[in-house]
Amino acid sequence: MNAASLEQVRSSIDAIDRKIVALVTERETWVREAARFKTTRSEVEAPARVEQVIAKVRRLAEEAGGSPEVVERLYRAMIAAFIELEHAERNRRTQPPAAEE
Repeated sequence: MNAASLEQVRSSIDAIDRKIVALVTERETWVREAARFKTTRSEVEAPARVEQVIAKVRRLAEEAGGSPEVVERLYRAMIAAFIELEHAERNRRTQPPAAEE
C-alpha cells in the first residue's frame, strides 16, 4: 500500500471503521442471543471461554500479519463491554416489573 496522501489514508481508515462497526453490531446481536441461554454470573463471565477467544484471535492476528498484542487488547476491551451488556440483559430479564403506584 502506498497512499498518495494523508486524506487517502484517512478515507481508507473511515471505510474500514464502517465495516468494523457493522461487524461489532452483528456480534452484539449474537451476544444478546447467547445471553438468553445464560442464567448465572459465571456463565456470563466464562473466563475459560474468554481465554479461548483471546488465543484464537491472537493466532488469527499472527496469520494475518497483524499485532497479536493489539488484537488481544481490543478483544479484551470488547469482551468486557459485552459482558457488562450480558449482565444488564440478564438483570433485565430476572427483575420483577416495577409496581404501579
